[in-house]
Amino acid sequence: MSSDETRDGGVLDGFHIGQVPAGIGDEVSDFATEWDDVRFASRVWERQVPDGHRVDLRVHVLRGDRLVDLTALRNFLGEYHERDPAEWDLSEFQHGDSTGLSDDVQAFWLVEPGVAVNVLTTPEFSGSLLATARSVQAEDRAPGE
Repeated sequence: MSSDETRDGGVLDGFHIGQVPAGIGDEVSDFATEWDDVRFASRVWERQVPDGHRVDLRVHVLRGDRLVDLTALRNFLGEYHERDPAEWDLSEFQHGDSTGLSDDVQAFWLVEPGVAVNVLTTPEFSGSLLATARSVQAEDRAPGE
């Protein structure tokens, strides 16, 4: 694989992860957790390093009634990631018809009330963050589903 190639990240809780940047670790794990009444379906890519393992990329699909809008999502993730709201410098980005928020290492957006996606990476892969985030799309559903 050349250094500019990406790979498919598969499907996580109804969302297709269309691209994982080249160089991201090959060890992939899925987790299901809950925090403060929000359910997380998570996929983590990591690699072995001399001191153990390092997580290169995380994708979380979040589901919970408190995720009513982008502000509520931002507040929830600020609490979850222990970020001081006054010091969390976020920029808007477009994800399809939705507006999301991002910093250097994470991006998140509300898919619909109650459903959101959060993509996190390391500074090494920050240049691919928004492309990876935008590649995460809800799976198409067949009529009647």
